[in-house]
Amino acid sequence: MAGYVVVGTQWGDEGKGKIIDVLADRADYVVRFQGGNNAGHTVVVNGEKFILHLLPSGMLHGNGKCIIGPGVVVDPKVLLKELDTLEEKGAKVDHLFISDRAHIIMPYHIRIDELNEETSGENKIGTTKRGIGPCYADKINRIGIRAVDFLNMDIFAEKLKRFLEKKNQIITKIYESEPLSYEKILADYTGYADRLRHRIIDSIPEINKALDEDKLVLFEGAQAMMLDINYGTYPYVTSSSPTTGGVTTGVGVSPRKITKGIGVMKAYTTRVGEGPFVTELNDELGEKLRQIGGEYGATTGRPRRCGWLDLVVGKYAVDINGLTDIVITKIDVLSGLDTVKICVAYEIDGKRYDYVPASTEILYRAKPIYEELPGWKEDISQMKTYEELPENCKKYIKRMEEFLNCPISVVSVGPDRSQNIHIREI
Repeated sequence: MAGYVVVGTQWGDEGKGKIIDVLADRADYVVRFQGGNNAGHTVVVNGEKFILHLLPSGMLHGNGKCIIGPGVVVDPKVLLKELDTLEEKGAKVDHLFISDRAHIIMPYHIRIDELNEETSGENKIGTTKRGIGPCYADKINRIGIRAVDFLNMDIFAEKLKRFLEKKNQIITKIYESEPLSYEKILADYTGYADRLRHRIIDSIPEINKALDEDKLVLFEGAQAMMLDINYGTYPYVTSSSPTTGGVTTGVGVSPRKITKGIGVMKAYTTRVGEGPFVTELNDELGEKLRQIGGEYGATTGRPRRCGWLDLVVGKYAVDINGLTDIVITKIDVLSGLDTVKICVAYEIDGKRYDYVPASTEILYRAKPIYEELPGWKEDISQMKTYEELPENCKKYIKRMEEFLNCPISVVSVGPDRSQNIHIREI
């Protein structure tokens, strides 16, 4: 069996979409296992940029079957807009299916998310206000609406009426805002259900059968390790588990069926939103990385915070995800620098930390301990082989590999799917 998982090793935006797009060329299935439209995967094909929020990044190849798994929360309005956009551009969309167990984002989830952020002041989390967290909360509270409910609108209507009464009490009494209309939501979601019903399937037996038949199933997550609900910089995290472990609960497969864990790591570090960021560069160099790297959120357009590569975070990701391969992206952005730095430990209150502490308050006080390496001036964006890379660039890659104790198999030198240097076969 061949179950490949692609995960982010930092705070997201590492370029997972591009790598999944490349691997999807030979995949029989591409399965999204968690998250919602709070994430954006940017894929560049023949110079044209596609930003996918809910659709698996393998959609654009059109070879394998694409499935939105049980662990994903789905905004049907957003999903339909993405499908329509791809169809308008001539892309194939009939190979997209949705697990009947996936939870549906409702308008009250989005409204409560917005109101909560607006009233939290300096304690805001920095969510995308897309209703992701409130939808996952309802899932855990066992008051969620699932895709399977689109198959019987009488059941959907009854649940909506019951749940909306309670949500409107929260909206009106706690946040002192206007209630949402039952009739409008029912009408809108009836329309969405009519357009999506033929795509709703029980994905669990099909995916497990494919793995048992030794087909290549590519599991795709959103966000990344440091935004994991359990292991990230809590509470500045997402509402699900974008780690390899999230596949077992987010798709319904055994851990024994996962044969490769592929971690995508940017050659420097970025994050969007609030929370501690030990290697952040609040200076001219940080702004330079942002401009050269085009570091603006694919979903929100927010400028990303930029800093040096944090290998404490990288090693943490290798250990927890059990990575078998690492893909380095955006190393071309570092070209032209006299020196490059790698964070190999933290200093907190006079003590050295070789791991990421659980306490966000402690992490805010952390100072990076750096190793400094010589930079390179050459433009590497058109290079095709590892041998062509400048010696100092190869030293940078080698040091990363030594520290992480995990093979670096691919180095990405530009945004297009063709701009990859394969050191080892994945």
